[in-house]
Amino acid sequence: MELSFSFIVPVYNRPNEIRELLDSLSLQTYQKGFEVVIVEDGSTISSEQEVRAFVNALTISYYKKDNSGPGDSRNYGMQRAKGNYFIVLDSDCILPSNYLTEVEQSLQKDFVHCYGGPDAAHESFTIVQKAINYAMTSFLTTGGIRGGKRAVDKFQPRSFNMGLSKEVFDKVGGYGKLHPGEDPDLTIRIWNKGYRTKLISEAFVYHKRRIDWKKFYTQVNKFGMVRPILNKWHPATRKLTYWFPTLFSLGLIFAVILVGLGVYLPLFCYVLYFSILWLDALLKTKNILVSILAIFATGVQFIGYGYGFLKSTICLAVSSKKANEIFPKLFFK
Repeated sequence: MELSFSFIVPVYNRPNEIRELLDSLSLQTYQKGFEVVIVEDGSTISSEQEVRAFVNALTISYYKKDNSGPGDSRNYGMQRAKGNYFIVLDSDCILPSNYLTEVEQSLQKDFVHCYGGPDAAHESFTIVQKAINYAMTSFLTTGGIRGGKRAVDKFQPRSFNMGLSKEVFDKVGGYGKLHPGEDPDLTIRIWNKGYRTKLISEAFVYHKRRIDWKKFYTQVNKFGMVRPILNKWHPATRKLTYWFPTLFSLGLIFAVILVGLGVYLPLFCYVLYFSILWLDALLKTKNILVSILAIFATGVQFIGYGYGFLKSTICLAVSSKKANEIFPKLFFK
């Protein structure tokens, strides 16, 4: 296949982010042409001026539509894109200059109709962003399941950095209304149609994660809540590993209770785990404050996800209602 790339980027009230992303796209070392499709998803703060600033540097299209969520906005952009291979990005990403070159080289060696790439922390990120990035990507946390060479499960691309062919988009019909969770839902439907996915580890992005601790908890809590929904929709994808954050959190509570009864070994195991995590974070980030905050970020991640997963599992088990009726805030209409 002669590859023709179209970047698809939904944006909602984030003109500054789009400016940084478009700047990084304009600096790509890729020698062939590519298209950029920006979809303004019902924003009240327009990015049109930022997009216009790059019309001479990039082949760029800009669309405005009513707010219907990132999944539907990605579908909207892919339906209007001219390329035969779509690369979906979040607006809070920055690309290294060799990104597209790495993608094409990997696809030429081993073509797949859907790939995903990892995320990394840019040197300009705040210490909180770096700590959260570590928690979201480390093999010692749930990050090992979602995107590294040593992932313990079949790799599931995420749409902050995801590519899919026009063929597979037409075949599966794009993203659904669930959010978050639209990414694994799409990937599973791609697998069910017989297509293969892979990780292109060299095609990483700097994912800024516009986030603070409260937003981070809300985000991972929602991630936990959507997983039982996906398990119900796609029973063959159920894994015991999805229970790990819940069991980890409950185990920590019991370990603290056991200390009051004079039993210290369980809590010691947790202390050992977090010590290893701290050392790994220190070696990777080379920043002692980031490594300390990485421990807190991991705790927030496990507790938020674990509670959301347990709550959703129970609600889906005892209720006869559909998932969108039980958790309407997790679905766009």
